[in-house]
Amino acid sequence: MVDVTVMGAGIFGLSVAYGVAARGARVRVIEAQRVGAGSSGGLVGALAPHTPERWDVKKEFQYQSLAMAQAHWREVDQLSGISSGYGRIGRLHPIASERVLGLSYERSEAARECWRGMAEWRVVEQADFGAWAPQSPTGYLVHDTLSARMQPRGAAASLAGAVKALGGEIVIGDAPIEGKVVWATGYQGLLALSEEFGTEMGNGVKGQSALLRYDASDVPQLFADGIYVVPHHDGTVAVGSTSERYWEGADVVDVLLDEFLERAMAAFPVLKGAEVLERWAGVRPRGKKLAPMLGAYPNRDGHYIANGGFKIGFGMAPMVGKVMANLVLDEDATDIPDEFSVEANL
Repeated sequence: MVDVTVMGAGIFGLSVAYGVAARGARVRVIEAQRVGAGSSGGLVGALAPHTPERWDVKKEFQYQSLAMAQAHWREVDQLSGISSGYGRIGRLHPIASERVLGLSYERSEAARECWRGMAEWRVVEQADFGAWAPQSPTGYLVHDTLSARMQPRGAAASLAGAVKALGGEIVIGDAPIEGKVVWATGYQGLLALSEEFGTEMGNGVKGQSALLRYDASDVPQLFADGIYVVPHHDGTVAVGSTSERYWEGADVVDVLLDEFLERAMAAFPVLKGAEVLERWAGVRPRGKKLAPMLGAYPNRDGHYIANGGFKIGFGMAPMVGKVMANLVLDEDATDIPDEFSVEANL
C-alpha cells in the first residue's frame, strides 16, 4: 500500500515525493518518460533570487527556499550518493547606468534586511573579477552572494535516489494510483487544467540552451541581457536560455539557439572558442501568475497540484517539497501563499 502517489518525476514531483518520504510516508512516483523529463532535464541550473526591494510573499518564499538549499541538497546527495552539483557561488551582473548604480546601493541596504544577513548584494568594480567579469558601461557590477548553481539532471537523479533510499518507488510507465495524489505534470498538466476548467491556467514556454567545455571552477555565475552563464563543478559552463512562447517542436534545437550563442559570446568574450558539448531544448511550465501553483485540486478530494515552476522551479523546489508535504500529510497550508493556490488561478 502507498500513502501518496506523485504523478510526474520532474523537479516539483520529486521534491514533493522526497518531502513526504522524509516524513515517513510511503510514496510512489509515476513518470511516463524518465526522471527529469522536460525542463527538469535541462542544462542551466541557475538559482537566483529576486531583487531585494518591494518585498512580497513570492520573494519571501523564494528566499526561504534559497536559504535552506545548501543543507537540503547536502542531505539529498548524502542519501542518494549522487551529486546534485549544488554550490552557492553567487552571481555577477552589470550596472548599466548611473541611475541603476544608485539603485544598486539602495538595494545593498535592502538586502541586509530582506536576506537577514545571510547573503549580500554588493556593488563591486568590474576589474575585481578580471576576464570573467561581464562588460559594464559604468565599470561596476552587482555581486549577490545568495545565488547558487546546480546541474538539473544531477539534482533530479539525486532526488530520485534519495526517495528510493527512504523506501519510495520510482516507476517509469503505468502503475496503480493509490492514496493521496499529487499532480506535478509540467506544462502538459497546465494545458490539461486549462481545458478542464475552461480558463487559462498556464502554458508552456520553450527554452534552448547549450553546454560548453570551459573550466571556470567556482567563480560566480553571470547574468546580462537576459543571458545566464553558469559554471558547473565538472569543468563545463551552461549558457541559456531562449524564451519562446510559440514553437513547432518541444525538443527541437534550431537557429534561435545559434543566434543566442552569438549574443552570449559577444556579451561574455571569455567564452569565445569554447567547444559546444551539447545543445538542448525543452518546455518550461509557466503558471498564469508567474508563480508556482500549489494546493488542493478543486473537486477532487485527496488530490493536489504542484506545478508552474517556470524559470525558478529549481530554486523554489526545497520549499515546495516542504510545504506540499505539510499540506498532503497534515492538511496544513499555512506556509503556502494565498496567491499560489489553485483557486487563485481560476
